[in-house]
Amino acid sequence: MRWDEIPWAERSRLVRMRRLWATRNPRTFTEKVRYKMLRDHRRLIVTFADKAAVRAHVAALVGEQVLPRAYAIIDDPERIGDLALPDAAVLKPTHGSGAAIVISPGAAPDIRLPAPSESWVYRHVRRAAAPPEHLVAIGRHWLGQVYGQGPNREWAYGRVPPRIIVEEFLTTPTGGIPDDYKFFVFHGRCEYVQVDAGRFGHRTQDFHDRSWRHLPMSGGPAWAVPPPPRPAKLDEMIALAERLGAGTDFVRVDLYDLGDRIVFGELTSYPAGGDSPFEPESFNASFGKHWTVPRRYR
Repeated sequence: MRWDEIPWAERSRLVRMRRLWATRNPRTFTEKVRYKMLRDHRRLIVTFADKAAVRAHVAALVGEQVLPRAYAIIDDPERIGDLALPDAAVLKPTHGSGAAIVISPGAAPDIRLPAPSESWVYRHVRRAAAPPEHLVAIGRHWLGQVYGQGPNREWAYGRVPPRIIVEEFLTTPTGGIPDDYKFFVFHGRCEYVQVDAGRFGHRTQDFHDRSWRHLPMSGGPAWAVPPPPRPAKLDEMIALAERLGAGTDFVRVDLYDLGDRIVFGELTSYPAGGDSPFEPESFNASFGKHWTVPRRYR
């Protein structure tokens, strides 16, 4: 949405005061995400949200070897038409979440790009289905959008300079789409691991504790059958996630295991915008128990 389309409630000081009061004693995970969203205005949170700026942050902490290759970071969407894109690449806006154009030979031949006005989605297409002029139009739409929805929601995204990042297309050793490992890091310690698979097909989602015990909970999508095996590099990924999660009360660290290397995905302060589903609901409290929110963020 554009700035002038942000709902009044997300800009209202009165609404903000009410939400601050309502979240003053958070207990569950989702309550603490909303508490953090309203109160944690450190520059670090903006860096986490910025898909371009976070690269330097990650490189400083753990080294550039974990970063996906960036072909370009651009301010002007017209430049997309001048890029010599490979047959496989990923285009994303730097100032939001949930949008990407993935180009690779493995996409279904009948899939087409969305209309520019409906492009804040994930879409996997072949190179022939991604003409430069259409990508430019999508880029224009992306850079005209505000993802943060004002100061009462995911405010950090509204502080990120709107740009477009073009990255390498990640694959497993067999050429498939890698599973997405999401590490819930509380006060520098990973407690849970979420595994999302089948992003462009039959999507599954499973949760484990740090010892890889499968949790009998759902976040929406079905469990994988059979359950995901313990990754060979689980300990290495947990150690990496904890290094990236140090210095803050909570962050979700997303990583990919490509077999020959671990690759960074993103740092997320507000999973699902504070609306993460938990089934059964008791796990909402279980996740929250690991997180002690500070009275004041400094």
